[in-house]
Amino acid sequence: MTAVWSPPAPPPTEALPASEVGARILTAAAGLFYAEGIRAVSADRVIAAAEVSKVTFYRHFGTKDDLVVAYLRVIAAAERAAVDRGRAEHPDDPLRVLALYADSVDAQSCRPGFRGCAFINAAAEYADPQHPVRAVVAEHRAWLTGTAVELLTQAGSPDPEQAALELVLLRDGAMVAGYAGSPDAGSALRRAGRAVLHAHGVALPA
Repeated sequence: MTAVWSPPAPPPTEALPASEVGARILTAAAGLFYAEGIRAVSADRVIAAAEVSKVTFYRHFGTKDDLVVAYLRVIAAAERAAVDRGRAEHPDDPLRVLALYADSVDAQSCRPGFRGCAFINAAAEYADPQHPVRAVVAEHRAWLTGTAVELLTQAGSPDPEQAALELVLLRDGAMVAGYAGSPDAGSALRRAGRAVLHAHGVALPA
């Protein structure tokens, strides 16, 4: 049975296909890709799940790779929107924004059907670093690290680049641990994250 798929937050409207049929194809594909793996799901499986014809499918997505790229871009847009919302609500509290992100990772790992980070999963399935899918993965991870650097700089870290790298590595580990069945991945992420912040000169609230 395919796991129910949903991004970590509602994606911006502009990230979705303009047509209702395109959105239905993408939603059907996303559920299958996330639950079963991208390579394991054929275009025909997606066509059947979306209840469209082959002609309709290829009118909206020229290739399966185009569909995979769209799938990842929607997840990326949703994650960015969630972080942007947190930054807008807490413009002077970067540590609160980081905590909200950790909470999001924890909440995702508790969902039924959780299979880890969609971007890590996609990178594992596409070995060629020049492939368009890997380009989307690289773009999103650059945003993730860059956003952490900005927040850590705002928080007063004298070494925000190294601290950001370590926090992203912790995030990746928590995602993998959550998928592997660890019930404490979220709380471990918070504890380890506080240790990284402390080690890199960020003053933490009591």
